Amino acid sequence: MELGLYTFADVDPTAEEKGKEGQRRLKNLLEEIELADQVGLDVFGLGEHHRPDYAASVPSVILAAAAAKTKNIRLTSAVTVLSSDDPVRVFQQFSTLDLISNGRAEIMAGRGSFIESFPLFGQSLDDYDQLFAEKLDLLMALRDSEKVRWSGEMRPAIHDRGIYPRPLQDPLPLWIAVGGTPQSVARAGALGLPVALAIIGGEPRRFAPLFDLYREAARRAGQDPAKLKTSINVHGFIADTTDLAADQFYGPQAEVMNRIGRERGWGPTNRAHFDQARGPSGNLFLGDPERVAAKIVENWKVFRNDRFLLQMAIGPMPHDQIMRGIELYGTKVAPLVRQAMAEEKAAAPAV
Repeated sequence: MELGLYTFADVDPTAEEKGKEGQRRLKNLLEEIELADQVGLDVFGLGEHHRPDYAASVPSVILAAAAAKTKNIRLTSAVTVLSSDDPVRVFQQFSTLDLISNGRAEIMAGRGSFIESFPLFGQSLDDYDQLFAEKLDLLMALRDSEKVRWSGEMRPAIHDRGIYPRPLQDPLPLWIAVGGTPQSVARAGALGLPVALAIIGGEPRRFAPLFDLYREAARRAGQDPAKLKTSINVHGFIADTTDLAADQFYGPQAEVMNRIGRERGWGPTNRAHFDQARGPSGNLFLGDPERVAAKIVENWKVFRNDRFLLQMAIGPMPHDQIMRGIELYGTKVAPLVRQAMAEEKAAAPAV
């Protein structure tokens, strides 16, 4: 199982000097990605947003800067809002990133949990589903062939045009990000694409049937099981002690969840909700390295996921605390998880 991180590059939306605030966050973010590479984590993901509380509207540019500072870690969007972008430009940007990084780029495409990009780029929310379906179809065509013939209703046709540059990886890895909608999971399976499931509330194990649906949809579509991969993407934090992790993470995480909750009509969170969520069956993967590693392994036994991505840099988390969390993730948590999985594999009966 690959272990990694993802973030949206949160900034202070009330900062008066937004340029300086963005510069500060991106400088720190590049240090965080560089450290994640140094401590041996496998993946770093960066989500696209077009809001005052996030600095990553163009993940490919930031990831290209990170590519020059790293050697091994895979660099992915988390997510690319494909519905409101042009698949040709998305493919070109990530192909370029793939060349700069010596074959470490990935695209994680989704419909997006926020809608700001739709009016920004002149797209109608009435076309929410059709936009994604058509643009995903085009993006897959761009991966499959140097010259493309494609037509649809939501974008001008392409008539036997070459799309460049071509990536080093063939094909360029493409994941589908989902938020728990069965139709989205089934679509990924039918297309034979890896799927990343975001779990930011509720009991994780109740989402496990979605991966069964994914694999069944792939089987019915005749997809090669070897192409199927799954990831769970969650919130959490790692510190030297569990109490310290909870005290450091609660305030920033609550601030973000309450801000989004006011927009979406959710009730406010509180410390009791937070403490329940960080319990054994909750959705937060939080604590000292041993506790977090154990929870990752226990959920792997349920999901049998190929990848696990943790979002620690949420809201106004201090940079030094994030850096310590990354260090512990790579040097303490990852070895414990890998050892437990190796032991499980060794104990499995021969087939």
